[in-house]
Amino acid sequence: MRMKKFGRTGLVVSELCFGTMTFGGDGFWKVVGEQGQGEADALVKAAVDGGINFFDTANVYSNGQSETILGQAIDNLGLQRDQIVVATKLHGRMGPGANESGQSRAHILSAIDKSLKRLKLDYVDLYQTHGFDPVTPIEETMEALNDVVRAGKARYVGFCNLPAWKVAKANGYADKRGFARYESAQVYYTIAGRDIERELVPLAREDQLAIMPWSPLAGGLLSGKFFRDGRGPQGSRRVSFDFPLVDKDRAFDCIEAMQPIAESRGISVAQIALAWLLHQKHVTSVIIGAKTGEQLTDNLAAVTVKLTEEELATLDKVSALPREYPGWMLERQGDDRRTVITG
Repeated sequence: MRMKKFGRTGLVVSELCFGTMTFGGDGFWKVVGEQGQGEADALVKAAVDGGINFFDTANVYSNGQSETILGQAIDNLGLQRDQIVVATKLHGRMGPGANESGQSRAHILSAIDKSLKRLKLDYVDLYQTHGFDPVTPIEETMEALNDVVRAGKARYVGFCNLPAWKVAKANGYADKRGFARYESAQVYYTIAGRDIERELVPLAREDQLAIMPWSPLAGGLLSGKFFRDGRGPQGSRRVSFDFPLVDKDRAFDCIEAMQPIAESRGISVAQIALAWLLHQKHVTSVIIGAKTGEQLTDNLAAVTVKLTEEELATLDKVSALPREYPGWMLERQGDDRRTVITG
């Protein structure tokens, strides 16, 4: 397991992050998992034993149960606080009140205290806004997040699922005011869903943001257990919860390209899908989840998979995004300037 610098910060995290969305199983969240404390303890221990030091949760997962179970697992296993990195999020609805969701100052300052209580921690290493709030001005959100950091309740802040323009505006304001800024981007990214490469990846490179892909197997679709003709495991999460949205034709083109690579190595297609992400230089830590110890063991093994240049070229070709404006125009108009520099 490699350790990687977290964006422009001095924090160091494992190249795989263990996501705990499956802990709990309250209401809607039964779709993704129903793991109780004993199962969670075993998975967290296996993750740590496998070299992971980075754990991700959110207040909305099972209405707080995921945070509670993760915090108890840390306690039960006697994990030393300074040796693990814990991330959580806010945004989703946590109660019936008008101010119990979103990214207002009121909700942020209330939510962080409740998350810390559930996690049984004095601080989280990374506090993330979990989505887009069309109501709250970004200036209010960044000021409140800065106060959370200055109060010692979070070390850094990050975002999830925002467009590049919104991030640029947020960090421009934070830089101008000397506030804590977004240091990481938790975004959907897979070999079959490379949309972030259009705008968010260039921004991340420019601003040194850590990229944390979520759902790296597209909700299990890239596990190699689903087929173009509709066959797949009965009762699986992807069958009952068709999320995240994926171009199925492109996804199965990718799966069919990965299958011979996996077979030649005697490993799972899932490991190839994860390995492809781990080979992307702009990726910091890939968030994996698991319902069973077997799934976790398989995912952990992806860090040992070294794809050849030929294999990477094959996978890049089959998964490449369609060219869109203004990207193709930027390439065309930039050629002259690049030639001047490189000769």
